[in-house]
Amino acid sequence: MAQKDVGNKIPIYKLKTTDEVMRYYDDWGIKNKYDQDMVDWKYSGPKETVEVFKKYEINKDVKIYDAGCGTGLVGVELKKYGYCNFDGADLSQKLLDLVPKNLYKKLSKVDLNKKIEIQNNTYDAVMCVGTFTFGHVKPPALDEFLRITKNKGLICFTVNEGIYKEYGFDKKIEELKESKKLNIKEFFKSDYIKSKDVNAWLCLAEVMK
Repeated sequence: MAQKDVGNKIPIYKLKTTDEVMRYYDDWGIKNKYDQDMVDWKYSGPKETVEVFKKYEINKDVKIYDAGCGTGLVGVELKKYGYCNFDGADLSQKLLDLVPKNLYKKLSKVDLNKKIEIQNNTYDAVMCVGTFTFGHVKPPALDEFLRITKNKGLICFTVNEGIYKEYGFDKKIEELKESKKLNIKEFFKSDYIKSKDVNAWLCLAEVMK
């Protein structure tokens, strides 16, 4: 496995297909084991990403799309800082069922590897944390995120370091920069799941149209 043998530490990284991932997450959500594991592993992705986002977005009423929201960990962090207008989407209905009530304006079961059924320029920002990882969502999803985000809006996402080059995220991000579709404001390696020695690249960029 690229860079680090994380598959033995985090079994979901061994999965290859969308169906396998969905079944795993559905089981992971039973008795709230997913949230407990995130606490036990000291998963910092949502906290780190929202802390970066709030530096660039001071308007707390902006409309945000949380792509791959899981049980709502990013939503919880957004709410801490006063953001109040965000929708969530995830592949696993079992995880969506665990999202705290009234946290999101709307929740949808969505496969982010397919076209998102949302009109162009709907959102002021897209957050995608923990979703660009082994066997999960591939680089073309970034095109969809740009499409549904308004001009000068923000996208803020993490990419697991183990798939950054293997899946072609490095080339995709460079392509979006070169074509002047993304103006990258921050790009660095975050702690992510420090307890498991798993890092991710964290990117915040302005959408240019």
